[in-house]
Amino acid sequence: MKKYIITTTATTLLLAGCGDSRQFDATGTFESANEITVSAEATGKIEWLDLQEGDSLSAGKEIGVIDTMQLYLSKLQLKKNMKSIRYNRPDIGKQIAATKEQIRKQEYEKQRIENLLKGGAATQKQLDDINSAISVLEKQLDAQLSTLNNTTGNIDGQSSAIATQIAQIDDRIAKSIIKSPVSGVVIAKYMDAGEYAMPGKPLFKVADMGNMYLRAYFTSEQLAEIKTGQKVKIYADFGGDKRKEYNGIVIWIASENEFTPKNIQTKESRADLVYAVKIAVINDGLIKIGTYGEVVL
Repeated sequence: MKKYIITTTATTLLLAGCGDSRQFDATGTFESANEITVSAEATGKIEWLDLQEGDSLSAGKEIGVIDTMQLYLSKLQLKKNMKSIRYNRPDIGKQIAATKEQIRKQEYEKQRIENLLKGGAATQKQLDDINSAISVLEKQLDAQLSTLNNTTGNIDGQSSAIATQIAQIDDRIAKSIIKSPVSGVVIAKYMDAGEYAMPGKPLFKVADMGNMYLRAYFTSEQLAEIKTGQKVKIYADFGGDKRKEYNGIVIWIASENEFTPKNIQTKESRADLVYAVKIAVINDGLIKIGTYGEVVL
């Protein structure tokens, strides 16, 4: 049967006949290079979870939420407490204004008496009395400032503690929103809306489909031709006569052999023991997990 080669701008699409006429050095199936199990970070009933196996997800997009009502109510109560505490915060400027005004008047009176004393119209006792009065007022001012500063510091401390509690609740609310950490495809779903979630309990598994690898199997005789970092040609088999060529790079070679998996063909059909090799491939969106692939060294 003839082979037809159609060249495209990005890759080469090969339409080949059926049977064993295809030449390959190894075969295998495609797997995701990065699969992440997303677990709950909050406790509560799942209010909604909008995803199904096979769905494509964008990183950071909200796809569900765990009940946050009690957290929201606790946050409201804390905000009210903070408002009440801040309302009692003294205005230091206003509290000491009267004492400072008295000191200012006494200072003015002292200056007047000093002038009168120079002209013999006042006595030293009058000056001593005014100095004593000023000293008492200054001590009163210091005591007021100390008390007010202590009160303000205590209130600020309480307010800061409440602010920390609010921040903790905000963090818990944020963790109640279910998101995918990466863009990819949902390959497993473990929970549904209405079920009770707990921290660490798996919700779903997402696979990064942009980076794939072909797990292919080679005989011991072929290992001499393979090394990590080596570039190879891969043909993804999409069924029927549809195949597509990709560039791949060998990223891992097993150190021990294993029995040939039942769904794998080898170059030598008599090979019983093979070595697994991972070959990295950039996916153009056509390759799916489980797609059959062939390797040509």
